[in-house]
Amino acid sequence: MELSDLQVFKAVVQTGGIVRAAESLHRAQSSVTARIQALEEKLAAPLFIREGRRLQLAPAGRVLLQYADRLLDLAKEASEAVKLDQPSGVLRLGAMESTAAVRLPKPLGEFHDAHPEVALELYIGDPTDHTRQVLNGELDAALVAIPASDKRLASVPVYEEEMVLISEAKHRPIASPRDIEAKALLAFHPGCPHRKRFEDWFARARVSPQQMVEMGSYHAILGCVAIGMGVALVPASVLPTYAQRDRLGVHRLSPKFRHAQTRLIWRRDAPQAKIAALRQVLGRT
Repeated sequence: MELSDLQVFKAVVQTGGIVRAAESLHRAQSSVTARIQALEEKLAAPLFIREGRRLQLAPAGRVLLQYADRLLDLAKEASEAVKLDQPSGVLRLGAMESTAAVRLPKPLGEFHDAHPEVALELYIGDPTDHTRQVLNGELDAALVAIPASDKRLASVPVYEEEMVLISEAKHRPIASPRDIEAKALLAFHPGCPHRKRFEDWFARARVSPQQMVEMGSYHAILGCVAIGMGVALVPASVLPTYAQRDRLGVHRLSPKFRHAQTRLIWRRDAPQAKIAALRQVLGRT
């Protein structure tokens, strides 16, 4: 069944006959008649009840009309979705938890206001996984804090994060891992780039952490640090989101470990207007 057959069928239904359908389609009457007859043969069912020059929908025609509307709408949607000059379709974006919570609400709100025809889907997770998903086409783009070394990826820097060490407020100043009194380090799973930075900071001082406690959110980490459970390395941008900020001690790192760059990545061979539009709103933040 071809879409053009469905278009002819729908025109006959809307105009009520072959003659008017042929006029609306700018086709010969014989061509319209032949397409309808061929469609009935393919479906092995009469689509119209013929009453003189007028055609009434047969039961099979009523069923086909429902599918014809849906199929033609889907075809139009697909045609618009693959166009590269206008944002459309679904934008599947990956981001780390801290980026999603602190950095993205405003720009994604602006993106939605400017391009309401694009459906936004935000996936929170590990930047290594997100990089793989971008390469596999499961995500359109991702915000990651790891190098985009694969040549198939294009990337632009978006955010420069200052990383700070946090402890309970009464902890003494921390200039190196040897100054840490707490037993536990609080961090995300091993794939988190900020955890890797934390571990590298210890390794550079030739100190081994006594205990690593994995947690699933920055608010959980901040709360546990505040009650003295341990210390953590976090982006400074998450601190204003914690209501009991005065219960935390904040310690700056050396320049080598202080700065973390977040980049937007996407497949180099698949430029799309929706990614360009996203880059534009992220560039204003």
